[in-house]
Amino acid sequence: MAVLHPKRVAWEGARTFVSAATTDAYWWLSDTVGQYLGLMYQLQLCETRLRLQGEPDVEAAYEEVGAWRARLDDLLTTTPSTTSLLTQLITETTSRLP
Repeated sequence: MAVLHPKRVAWEGARTFVSAATTDAYWWLSDTVGQYLGLMYQLQLCETRLRLQGEPDVEAAYEEVGAWRARLDDLLTTTPSTTSLLTQLITETTSRLP
């Protein structure tokens, strides 16, 4: 059994979510996030997509990664049982990225 470090999972999740936000993988990720993490996370992912499409610069992407890292870190702190789910979500999303 692998040891999952919540801070590392939050960081990888943030990078993956932001990377997927401007690709076709977004649609699958959005539905899955809404189903497993909730409507608020799905809405925040939509806001990330809109921001990155409106401001296609590196600074905006870094800011979004930071925001997602904080969100996912909070999620994993308050609900540690989501660590495995989030890890699976990261793996599946990564496989769908171009």
